[in-house]
Amino acid sequence: MLASIKAFFSAELSLKSSDDQQCKIQLAAAALLIELSRADYQREPEEQAAIEAALKKTFDLSDGQLAELVDLAEQENQDATSLYQFTNLIKDDYSNEQRFELVKMLWQVAIADGEISKYEDHLIRKIADLIYLPHSQFIKAKLDVLG
Repeated sequence: MLASIKAFFSAELSLKSSDDQQCKIQLAAAALLIELSRADYQREPEEQAAIEAALKKTFDLSDGQLAELVDLAEQENQDATSLYQFTNLIKDDYSNEQRFELVKMLWQVAIADGEISKYEDHLIRKIADLIYLPHSQFIKAKLDVLG
């Protein structure tokens, strides 16, 4: 699994080994978005489109790079036993502003199908806590997306 992730980031994004951490962070962000799309036990096409749009915009990826990142994130998400492996990378390496933007992306995915389920709301709240985003910014991110 790790070999395929490294191969993707080396071949597709032409990154040096010092940039491996950034690659892992992109994968972690994608995995969290995918986890959220599964929170209400219904994966809607609108949510998948919102995930892809957010990742493409945030990381400036080509269509091929985006498809590969989403595939790898799906695999990582299925293999994960907790959110910790994803949220820990985000917490340690994202600035407060980047964490705020990630939570906004989560809200965008949650609302993409027209409603925010209680499971989606709970998961976003949990992720925000795990990445140490202050509650006021959690609320602001939600209002920015819903407003």
